[in-house]
Amino acid sequence: MSDNSIVMGADNLYFEKVEGEDARVLTLEEQLHNQFVGLVTERYIAAQQARDFDEKRWITAYHNYRGIYPKHLKFRDSEKSRVFVKVTKTKVLAAYGQLVDVIFGSGKFPIGISETYIPEGVAEYAHLDTSNPLPGIETSSPEVEKTLDPLNVGYAGDGRDEKKEVAAAGSTYLKGATEDLDAILKDNLNVGPAPVQGMFQTKPAQEAARRMEKLIHDQIEESHGSSEIRNSLFEAALFGTGILKGPFNFNKKLNRWEESEDGSREYNPVDVRVPRIEFVSLWDFFPDPNATTMEECEYIFHRHKMNKSQLRGLSRMPYFNKDAIRESLSMGPNYEPEDYEHQLKDDQRNDDYGSGQYEVLEYWGIMDAEYARQIGMELSEEVDDLDEVQINAWVCNGNILRAVINPFTPHRIPYHAFSYERNPYSFFGIGVAENMDDSQKIMNGHARMAIDNLALSGSLVFDVDESALVGGQSMDIYPGKIFRRQAGVPGQAINGLKFPNTSNENMMMFDRFRQLADEQTGIPSYSHGQTGVQSMTRTASGMSMLLGAASLNIKTVIKNLDDFLLRPLGEAYFQWNMQFLDSKLNVTGDLEVKATGTNSLMQKEVRSQRLTMFLQTAQNPAIAPFIKIDKLISELAYSLELDPDEILNNPEEAAIMAQIIGLQNAGQGTGPQAGPGGEQPGTMGSPEGVPPQGQDLGATGTGGGNIGTGAVPQSGESEFSGTPRAA
Repeated sequence: MSDNSIVMGADNLYFEKVEGEDARVLTLEEQLHNQFVGLVTERYIAAQQARDFDEKRWITAYHNYRGIYPKHLKFRDSEKSRVFVKVTKTKVLAAYGQLVDVIFGSGKFPIGISETYIPEGVAEYAHLDTSNPLPGIETSSPEVEKTLDPLNVGYAGDGRDEKKEVAAAGSTYLKGATEDLDAILKDNLNVGPAPVQGMFQTKPAQEAARRMEKLIHDQIEESHGSSEIRNSLFEAALFGTGILKGPFNFNKKLNRWEESEDGSREYNPVDVRVPRIEFVSLWDFFPDPNATTMEECEYIFHRHKMNKSQLRGLSRMPYFNKDAIRESLSMGPNYEPEDYEHQLKDDQRNDDYGSGQYEVLEYWGIMDAEYARQIGMELSEEVDDLDEVQINAWVCNGNILRAVINPFTPHRIPYHAFSYERNPYSFFGIGVAENMDDSQKIMNGHARMAIDNLALSGSLVFDVDESALVGGQSMDIYPGKIFRRQAGVPGQAINGLKFPNTSNENMMMFDRFRQLADEQTGIPSYSHGQTGVQSMTRTASGMSMLLGAASLNIKTVIKNLDDFLLRPLGEAYFQWNMQFLDSKLNVTGDLEVKATGTNSLMQKEVRSQRLTMFLQTAQNPAIAPFIKIDKLISELAYSLELDPDEILNNPEEAAIMAQIIGLQNAGQGTGPQAGPGGEQPGTMGSPEGVPPQGQDLGATGTGGGNIGTGAVPQSGESEFSGTPRAA
């Protein structure tokens, strides 16, 4: 039995004193809790200290971008100018613009989903035998015959009311005549390529890949992912590394109004689960100090600064401990701003920055299974205490707000870090501002020297001999000024001194280091609007050559985006859809995620021209059997930024069209029919040399031509009409 009593604490608050066995249990739980929080805090401090050198680099880059001199920089008293030429800002914005143009300029997000070369679990090819009617579809009916009547097919502007295309009209009737046309077509598809050319053939694996690709693009667009990605691209260009979080589950509210029986509309919103990505500032991201890539990270920390409302709002999120949140709120704000936060703020007068805020640490990474079980996390019995498990924990004011097993399958840390310029020995990359740091400092120095020199050389300095002047005179200089001299004193009393102008030399050095900044960053000045025309930029071909050479550097950056952002992000979206998406959307298949950022560098005009030229080559009868014409037309539509699904027939419409036209031709006998022995219609029974009835071959037998193309008759021939030449 425990002996519990009521005692009064130091703050005049009464609480229950616990003794005996219950006290030992509470003490053990508190120790385990503190041990877990202490382990997380210890890892956070290690990750924070390992980032000190990188933070100094980022502060310097930020100052160069903003055009601010650091506080520790001291100027001489003789230096009057404090000018800062913000060339770094121009270069950073130019690099950021190039990245945005590559990612979003083509109108299609550069994440592609394609089927593998040998799909597993889904057929690569399937065909439909159009010679056999589909079950459940009646093709010999007045409705079908009416739609197949050529008189009912027109074009826009012909003045006829009935302008139904054959495929559209037939498809409308057949879809209305069947309850589930998709199921009928699916049941009658035979696995494998079509045995006969011309038979309808489809690619189920490719269709699944296209559906998944459109789904991912739609999810990114609806969750405003483009703006989040733009923020990450900006920090990558400025600091060298961009961070993106997600996709993670987000409950989105869809606004819906439903009509009631009395005709009024009622607002009934629906909550749906969608994937969402989020920009994470580089200053709030703390990776494993021993890792150089996200794959090597055992853990990461995401530092949140929250006010009371935001911290209280976490209680409405799943798996958050309301009692722990309430305890953290009662302990008061605990946010302490870092040194770099004061330097990032423009208003230095705000000394109470961060007051009233709470510091919440979000932890993703490994943890010993023993610790996880001790704090109450449910683990499978197959997991041994010596094993490691992937967890997600939130800590504030020494309280565990949330501790759950990593909810993603397979387990992954839902963060993506990508570098502008990769440093293979560090997690964080190198940005544009750091590359041109020395050039920026030297340009600033020569610009200040030029301005100070112009201030001296632009005004006259006077050498005055006061012994030669009458005393008590003012030394002010103005037009019409008269100085009174002492009588009999030899020499000139006032001499003007002019300092030499060295601003041209300073500006020459400024221009030289501006050119050096172009080489250091790989972004030439003419690519972002430098004034003045140089030798090679006078012609369009010369400018094209220079821009092509300048794009080599950005191609390396885009390759980093492909490897460390686009492909991991596409794989994360693919895994999220496989785990959480409704299976009715039918996006399963043997699929492969591809990043197409590098491919988008090729100009769309060049690609479309090449496809058009190849399409003309494919019209050669000898080459046509080897060309997949449907794939070629689809790629041409993609290059022209057209949706092939909108302008090309889908498999269902193509199958119906092929079957209806085939049955019509076979039943009604339309179209030209070859006569016996391969003779063409209308030529049977025509005498030799006599054209068929109704056909005029013209004067020369060329089918209507008026100018002869044969040889001119010579003297002595029957067609010759002139006078024969005498022998």
